Amino acid sequence: MKKWTKSIEINAPIETVWELFDGSLENMQKIMPQVIENTPVHETEEVVGSVYRQKYREGKRVMEYDVKTLEYKDTPDYKKLKVGFHLANMFDITATYELTKKDENLTELTYTATNQPLKWYTKLFLLFASEKVVVDFVERVKRVAEGQLVK
Repeated sequence: MKKWTKSIEINAPIETVWELFDGSLENMQKIMPQVIENTPVHETEEVVGSVYRQKYREGKRVMEYDVKTLEYKDTPDYKKLKVGFHLANMFDITATYELTKKDENLTELTYTATNQPLKWYTKLFLLFASEKVVVDFVERVKRVAEGQLVK
């Protein structure tokens, strides 16, 4: 299994950043533009256990998978969302988004991604995997969250 963690400080209130992870397709596409659909399959009152069917465009190819909410916490000073999914029956992926309020207009985002190969031959892909995707993601969230304050 491969694991990447990256933190970044965002000059925006914690609620502004959290909105980007609220599950709405519109907000999700601001930080994950390749997601073209996010449809509830099963929603729970406590959020954990909820399942959403996502469609993801990679070039001309569209992949579909079910994303399950594994952890969820929403307090005024700390928020956490952890989701997991199988990608193409080749990888078990988790993504954890943690937001910590530093002050009224400063939020720390910590993003952790794990990638577990499900087939022996997919382990080779992970040998060449870098943290570039993780770094790009946290920087995109920062740009979007800080840009929303300008509007």
